[in-house]
Amino acid sequence: MTVTDLQPKPIAAPAPAAAAPLLVLENVEVAYDDVVLVLRGVSLHVPQGSIVTLLGPNGAGKSTTLKSISGLLRSENGEVIAGDIKFGDQSIVHQAPEKIVRGGIFQVMEGRRIIGDMTVLENLRVGAHTRRDNEIGADIDRVFGYFPRLKERTGLAGYLSGGEQQMLAIGRAIMARPKMILLDEPSMGLAPLLVQEVFAIIARLNRDLGITMLLVEQNANMALGVAHYGYIMESGKIVLDGTSETLASNEDVKEFYLGGGGHERKSFKGLKSFRRRKRWL
Repeated sequence: MTVTDLQPKPIAAPAPAAAAPLLVLENVEVAYDDVVLVLRGVSLHVPQGSIVTLLGPNGAGKSTTLKSISGLLRSENGEVIAGDIKFGDQSIVHQAPEKIVRGGIFQVMEGRRIIGDMTVLENLRVGAHTRRDNEIGADIDRVFGYFPRLKERTGLAGYLSGGEQQMLAIGRAIMARPKMILLDEPSMGLAPLLVQEVFAIIARLNRDLGITMLLVEQNANMALGVAHYGYIMESGKIVLDGTSETLASNEDVKEFYLGGGGHERKSFKGLKSFRRRKRWL
């Protein structure tokens, strides 16, 4: 038995039956500074109402994929140089970030990026800045229903714990009333019990509100525990995809991402030979 076997897993909502894709990436290529090619023909589908996870090692291009969807590449001198990104039936590949948010996509950035010198309530109101309706107060109450701990925090958000800041970042995304949330490493820097709590809330939001999610995560066990479908990325390419159950039972995925594989623990020497063996191809 490994340590990962001892971690409880959130229960994902049932996979949407034959749902149409809400988000489609078709052969997307991304370059930084017109020189460094990071994404190399990435194609993936995210069905309406589903949770899809994107797994892979550091530097594989996962965060770049999310930023290409949310329009945030330009702030880092990045650009989609080939392929297309469609949200619903509309191409968003060259849209401004604020228009993408208004269209229904909200990204929860790696490291949370809450505004530390504003209160919890003020941070939540920032999430609703694109809205022009009269139901913002009701949605704040809804966020507090999912994250009751935040209601108790009346000071500045910068003094929240890491777990509370992650809850606030997700709550701020909910305030935009998105059709889709992009989550970048929600477990980063959190204690194991808080990781479990955050992923359980992610599954609940998908189940209760029907929000479609694309989840980038290093903790493959937790990600596959809530996702309906998954993609594995290596060196800017999608090298494997399948249902969460299929990926979780794949021997290569077990070996390199789930801490198992076969009946004996693999040595670090064996792991280092992964790139030479090219086992995905």
